[in-house]
Parts: sequence; structure tokens; C-alpha cells
Amino acid sequence: MILVQEADFDTAALAAALRAEVGAQAGAIVTFTGYVRDYAPGQATDTLYLEHYPGMCERELQAIAQTARERWQLAGTLIAHRVGALPRESQIVFVAAASAHRGDAFRGCEFMIDALKTRAPFWKRETLADGKRFWVEQRADDEDRTRAWEDNKEKP
Repeated sequence: MILVQEADFDTAALAAALRAEVGAQAGAIVTFTGYVRDYAPGQATDTLYLEHYPGMCERELQAIAQTARERWQLAGTLIAHRVGALPRESQIVFVAAASAHRGDAFRGCEFMIDALKTRAPFWKRETLADGKRFWVEQRADDEDRTRAWEDNKEKP
């Protein structure tokens, strides 16, 4: 399941939907929730504005989830990502992986969040409390983690 939306999401409801989808195939569901945080120490974030490329974004998220299902024995996956203006401390992203065993669920979930940070066509504009605005650059360590997954097929 792939969701890209402006509205907030209920993490418990999303996890329950994945659980209902996979039923007894899964003995483990691992989830990750990301939030709007302060950009840097001493610089309070007011809002984070996320733009995306509709259609292409959903296809890339689906490809990321499919890759995770092919690499690890996952019974199901779920990615929900918000777009639009998000105030500080808002939920941005929810990723879940279900599998018979926890190891595959952990690796699948971690891979998906790492891959979407570098591969999915989202653009982030940060507005600080003092009114300063800037586009958020991709972090080198995020790119390194994605490359490590691609090179190694296991946890970097």
C-alpha cells in the first residue's frame, strides 16, 4: 500500500491495515515514523513544505517497496508520506514491513526509509521561526546509506 497525501495519518490504523492484509503470514511488523524536527541546534523550525512529482512519486515508492519484498521475505509493506505545509513536530512519513520473522521486517523497513529519502521525488523547503526559508539539500550520509544497500543487499 502506497499513500501520498496532505492529511495526517493514524499510525495505529495503518499498522492494523497492514496486519489485516497479511494475516497469519506475518509474525512481525516493524514500523518507522518520521517527524518534522528542528533543522539545526538553536534554529527552531516553523514549517516544512514538501513538494512531490505526482504519479512519478507513487511509482518510485511502489518500486522501493517491491525491491524490499524481493530482497527479504516480506508478507507486506506500507509507505505513507505527507506533502504540503507541515508544522514542527508533525508526522511526515510512515513505513512498515511485515514478515514471518523480525530480521526480514527490520531490514525491509530500514531499507525502504533509506531508499525513499534519496530516490523518491520529494523536495523540502524549510521555514525557520525567524522567517528564513531555504530548500533542504540531500544529506551525504543518506546517499551513502542508499548506495550501501545497493552495493551490499544487506544492512549497511
